[in-house]
Amino acid sequence: MICVWIDEMTPCLKDAKTGEIIPTEVIRVVRKSFLSKYNKENGWYVDWDKLLDDCEIYALVIKGTVDIQGLIAIEKDEGSKAIYVSWMVAAPQNNKELTSEIKNMGVGGHLFAIAADKSCEYGYEGYLYGFAANEILLKHYAHAFGAMHIGIRHPFHFMIDDKAAKTIREVYDYEWTDAKV
Repeated sequence: MICVWIDEMTPCLKDAKTGEIIPTEVIRVVRKSFLSKYNKENGWYVDWDKLLDDCEIYALVIKGTVDIQGLIAIEKDEGSKAIYVSWMVAAPQNNKELTSEIKNMGVGGHLFAIAADKSCEYGYEGYLYGFAANEILLKHYAHAFGAMHIGIRHPFHFMIDDKAAKTIREVYDYEWTDAKV
């Protein structure tokens, strides 16, 4: 399920109060023990440690830290030649559904860019798909990124093609690290 808002198209995260630009990096998460603290009970929508069996999980963090700003779980879909985004959520402090005062803006777009990068890395040319949490978010992704409603496997099933993925990847800036937690 994809539950993020594209609040601002900014190359790096932006502190919502001060406007300060915050450099980011991406870390692969491989340990269930680390992920166990990111769960339904504390605003992460799902128990992330359970996703590790079937998905690759990446964390968007503030550069030089493990201060997670958002998480994404993806799967390769060789049959569709695309990345399937199983879950994508902003940290509770960056999620406008959970707080009236967002800490950092730009998380949602960064997570989409991570999925598009992995799609390119796996030879899928940026193609990705997933299920928006609701119709409002589905329309939001169509407006923000040109996502196309498919509606085959879920009422809010959508895809992003290679052209839209290229645009997303050009906007967002972060570093990939070799670090794994």
